[in-house]
Amino acid sequence: MKEYKMLINGRLVNAVAGKTYPVINPATEEMVTDLPLGGLEEVNIAVQAAKSAFPIWSKIPTSERCRLVKEIAMGIRENADELAKLDTLDHGTPVKMAFHMAMASASCLDFAADTARTMMSEMIPASANTLTYTKKEAVGVVALITPWNAPLMMICDKLGGILATGNTCVVKPPSIDSLEALKLAEIISKVNLPPGTVNIITGPGGLVGNALSSHPDVNMVAFTGSCETGKVIFENASRTVKKIGMELGGKNPYIVLKDADLDVAISKIVMSQYINTGMICAAPGRIYVHESIHDEFVKRFVERAKTITAGDPNDEKTFMGPLVSAEHRDKVEALIKSGIDEGATLLLGGKRPTEPPLNRGYYVLPTVFSNVTSEMMIYSEEIFGPVACIVKFSSEEEVIRAANDNLFGLCAAVFTKDTAKGIRFANELQAGTVWINEGLTASTDLPWGGYKESGFGKVSGVKGVHEFTQEKLVWVDLYGGNMQPLK
Repeated sequence: MKEYKMLINGRLVNAVAGKTYPVINPATEEMVTDLPLGGLEEVNIAVQAAKSAFPIWSKIPTSERCRLVKEIAMGIRENADELAKLDTLDHGTPVKMAFHMAMASASCLDFAADTARTMMSEMIPASANTLTYTKKEAVGVVALITPWNAPLMMICDKLGGILATGNTCVVKPPSIDSLEALKLAEIISKVNLPPGTVNIITGPGGLVGNALSSHPDVNMVAFTGSCETGKVIFENASRTVKKIGMELGGKNPYIVLKDADLDVAISKIVMSQYINTGMICAAPGRIYVHESIHDEFVKRFVERAKTITAGDPNDEKTFMGPLVSAEHRDKVEALIKSGIDEGATLLLGGKRPTEPPLNRGYYVLPTVFSNVTSEMMIYSEEIFGPVACIVKFSSEEEVIRAANDNLFGLCAAVFTKDTAKGIRFANELQAGTVWINEGLTASTDLPWGGYKESGFGKVSGVKGVHEFTQEKLVWVDLYGGNMQPLK
């Protein structure tokens, strides 16, 4: 396989010390290639490059910046087939989904470029003797630290807003699933950006991520990942009072009321639970089902889950590939075991496949638990895998209280034929997004972000682009200290 390099100060480079680390295919457990192992020296060089590029890039007219962002998007589309293959190889993403993710990543950049050109100043008529207005300006150097569950899209969802509004950045992709990020580095290196505008460094989060989030010349940290890591980054950034955007985890309540259309509810919840092998922060964490329809729902849910095709991600028939790593598979399997040990009823899955070809790779098959209660680990902890946890409830007041009894507040879903009731539930649920008769959907056009320990700030949509700006008030004395009336 060809060699992939980091992007620092406009050049594709290896690690200064020449160190590398292996990429493992999660579907086969075979080594794919080596990637550069960056560290503190690369961080310091990249941050300095981004700092030097900022006064140049931020003063380029918005229209030209946005044209260049769209040029990156065009490069992604032109290389979508290769990016999809890398996603399948590195993450185990099924091939059909991988191509869609590459194209959606390009759309994120296009949206940000279009949005940045619409930003307007606001004049505030504070008094007749002054001109007062606000303007949005770039923050400066942004450290963009991204997760492994949708590696390219998690970069592009923020990168467009960062660049189009005039910031420069250092991107730290996940230690695993970095192949697409380094292919993106190649694409960006061919765009005529000032050197240092975008830097991409691969390496361990405990070293590179911590160095970036505590670096005195980094002005903002944009992070997507686990709540535990987010708290460390928050603490690092607080020492220099950086601006922060946090998109963290979820343990999302999906609520099926007694008047729900079960065909709709089951179809959408099964898809939401098992797409990307459950490795999505917006996946169902607790599926609450009214007692009057519980048994029918469970029976039909299991039947539908049995139809999920798990297997080789290169096969176009595959819906669900492997988990991302042996470490993550072990975590998911430990939570499954805890569910069994604590008395939940295992209705499907729960065991590692033993038949070829799935006896190699980090596979966990679709799993379903019923009789899940609030004392169990699988009820409260984010599993981030293909494990459905079904909970029975008896009253609307009970389920709203249970849904909100949650450290997280990322998203929620309500299934009911009564739209007005669905909206009333949405008003009560403590979550950044509430779907009614829908599940796990998002749009580049719409803001996304959570409540409570799911983080703060928005990504996507107009609000997501604005997150990478700071607002300045300009105050002009129209009389120059001379308060004589006009004649």
